[in-house]
Amino acid sequence: MTSMTAARSPLSPADRPGLGLRERKKIKTREAIRSATYALIKEQGYDATTIEQIAERAEVSPSTVFRYFPTKEDIVLTDEYDPLMVEELRARPAGEPWMDSLRHIMQKAIELTAAEDPEMIKMRAHLGVQVPAVRSRMFESMSETGRMLCGAIADHFGLAPDDLRVRVYAMSLIGGLMEVSMYWAENDFKGDLKDLMLQALDVLEHGLPTEKP
Repeated sequence: MTSMTAARSPLSPADRPGLGLRERKKIKTREAIRSATYALIKEQGYDATTIEQIAERAEVSPSTVFRYFPTKEDIVLTDEYDPLMVEELRARPAGEPWMDSLRHIMQKAIELTAAEDPEMIKMRAHLGVQVPAVRSRMFESMSETGRMLCGAIADHFGLAPDDLRVRVYAMSLIGGLMEVSMYWAENDFKGDLKDLMLQALDVLEHGLPTEKP
C-alpha cells in the first residue's frame, strides 16, 4: 500500500484506487461541504453559520447537506480518513510491533490532514473546546471510530472484535488521542501536534512514571 505523504496521494480519499465514479463524487461532495463550512465559520463564527449558507457556498441544496451530514457538528468533525487509517493499519508488516504500527499510522494521519488544510486541524480542535455541541458530538464520533478500530486490533492480536479487552483498548486509544486534541487547543496550540500524539502513545504503551520527579 502506497505511503500517505501528500494530500493528493493515491490514498487521498477521492483518488485512491478501486473507487467507482459514484463513490468519488460522494467524497468530493462531502469535501466541498466541509470546505464551505470551515470557510464560513472562519468568516463569521460557528453559531452564525447556517446549513442554508453552507449549502449555498458549496453549491448544493440544504437537503444534500443533511443527506451527507445529519448535523452541523458532523460536518466539522467527520472526515474521509478513518477508513483509510484502518486499511493502512491492516496493511502494516505482520511482524511489526503494534505500537510502531500505531505511531506510523497516526503520524501519517496528521501529515495528510495538515497537508490538505493546516488550519483545519486547529479550528476543529478549537471548536471542540469552545462549542459544547461540537464537544458532545466529538465523544460520539470518537466512539464510532473506536468501534471501527476494534476490527484491526482484533486481527492483530487474534481476538474477537467484540472482546471486552479489544473494546477497552480501542477506546483507551481513541480517548487518549481526543485528549491530545483538547490539550493542544486549550494551550493555544503550543507544541507540535505529532509530538503530543507520540507522548500519548508512550503513555498507553508504558503507563505513567512510577517514580516521582
